[in-house]
Amino acid sequence: MKKIYMDNNATTPVKQEVLEAMLPFFREQFGNPSSVHWAGRMVSGAVEKAREQVAELINCSPAEIVFVSCGSEGDNFAIKGTADALKEKGNHIITTSVEHPAVLETCEYLEKNGYDVTYLKVDRDGMLDLEELENAITDKTILLSVMWANNETGNIFPIEEIGKIAKKYKVRFHTDAVQAVGKIPVDVQATNVDLAVISGHKIGAPKGVGALYIRRGTRMTRFMHGGHQERNRRAGTHNVAGIVGLGVASELAKQNMEKDYASVRKLRDKLENGIRELVPEIKLNGHPNPDLRLPNTLNVSFAYIEGESLLLNFDMKGIAASSGSACTSGSLEPSHVMGAMCVDVVLAHSSTRFSLGADNTEEDVDFILQELPPIVQRLREMSPLYNRDSISCDECRVIRRV
Repeated sequence: MKKIYMDNNATTPVKQEVLEAMLPFFREQFGNPSSVHWAGRMVSGAVEKAREQVAELINCSPAEIVFVSCGSEGDNFAIKGTADALKEKGNHIITTSVEHPAVLETCEYLEKNGYDVTYLKVDRDGMLDLEELENAITDKTILLSVMWANNETGNIFPIEEIGKIAKKYKVRFHTDAVQAVGKIPVDVQATNVDLAVISGHKIGAPKGVGALYIRRGTRMTRFMHGGHQERNRRAGTHNVAGIVGLGVASELAKQNMEKDYASVRKLRDKLENGIRELVPEIKLNGHPNPDLRLPNTLNVSFAYIEGESLLLNFDMKGIAASSGSACTSGSLEPSHVMGAMCVDVVLAHSSTRFSLGADNTEEDVDFILQELPPIVQRLREMSPLYNRDSISCDECRVIRRV
């Protein structure tokens, strides 16, 4: 059976060059980089080389990179570390209603411990109102946390403009850049970002490694204790093989970004246009301007059907896509992102995310466009909603039956 993988926002396959670079660090170069003897010295240089490679990808100094286990740890470190370090200044945090759970649940935890959190709304296209953001800042605001790009819709937020607002009011600015890094240029210097998080398994490195950028001079409380690794900023033995893999993946991402952007964007647009042409009564979830979405991401709701049923039918055809984010796929509740965008609850349950990667081909897109219409039609004919009036209003942009 043909297998097509279009769930790259959940995770990516490890690149061959990354795997080959990692292998020696499982046996031949097995030392602990914190050790002062020969076995430690053999690997400490590899860790520092990887630090340089990651720094070059996002335009910062290697000394500003802290290796972590994943994007979620990085977000926890950035938010909790800031909250504790700046608690004498204030207790107000601003974030958005469409953040990854690693940010939202961390903020909810802090709310239970004396902090005030403002959750900015988004419009029906999933975009922020920057005037509302600026008006939310008070003299107690210590942190602004806005993701670079949304994992479900692919919407790209105006990070440069938000960075200017943060700088104007002298508020620390954190961004979860996990979905953006490797797909679009991420420059932490040009955007006044103080803290940025990236995850290895989103860019062809293995799971279990990531990085947190901490701008030089940014005061943070340590998130983990028990060792002096990472310049005394994070305790824990280095995942050397994973860090090496992240370094190589970062270098490859920087080298191939322009080429990959063009090829993946072309396929994404072909898939989007094909679905619009072949399947009636759909809704695009995300900004209608494709330039304001990640080049690889397409989120569509198919009226009258359940997304889970669609994904199961896809799976039987060898197609891997997703409904919502991977971190919440076990929940029966509709995506919080769809809810924040005021997507009709029935449509929200049918939201399907296609997230393409560099390995996808035109043949993959053609196969999906061949298989999708009959699957949707068959599921709709089984639905008790299908013969009723349209389930959503015009402003929800459902393309109706003719």
